[in-house]
Amino acid sequence: MSGKDRIDIFPSRMAQTIMKARLKGAQTGRNLLKKKSDALSMRFRQILRKIIETKTKMGEVMREAAFSLAEAKFTAGDFSTTVIQNVNKAQVKVRAKKDNVAGVTLPVFEHYQEGGDSYELTGLARGGEQLSRLKRNYARAVELLVELASLQTSFVTLDEAIKITNRRVNAIEHVTHFTHHPIYSVPLWPCLCPPM
Repeated sequence: MSGKDRIDIFPSRMAQTIMKARLKGAQTGRNLLKKKSDALSMRFRQILRKIIETKTKMGEVMREAAFSLAEAKFTAGDFSTTVIQNVNKAQVKVRAKKDNVAGVTLPVFEHYQEGGDSYELTGLARGGEQLSRLKRNYARAVELLVELASLQTSFVTLDEAIKITNRRVNAIEHVTHFTHHPIYSVPLWPCLCPPM
């Protein structure tokens, strides 16, 4: 043990009581941080599972959406100019909320529709069914994309919070570890080390 690891203290009963209280406080803090780390890790694994599920769904939904776009173009012709002319503002918007997990604030995104469907009459002459299927498929794709963005943002935030919390737990364990080390079980100054 080097000189910088020692705490300058007068060996008395009062100093022993103070050191015991400091050690107990450090152990309590470590236990609380460990519980926080466990809670964050559990949520991290849940989010990871949801990300994997959402990405697999995303492949299917995007494939269906691309196929329905090809069907709609085949039956209704090129309707892109009609769609571009009818756009005045966004129909689907994203709202951001916050979720709290063990003191860590996670962003949560949710999509919502604003206003009516300005493309109701598109494809009335021909291909109306394919266009409505196209709208449904792409609405589902947007919903999944927003959910995936929310999950991935939470994933990155939780990963950083877990690293910081584990770093703090390890620092406290490193500082308080010497009192339980077998070499120091027979203290040089009985009043400084707590009884085992």
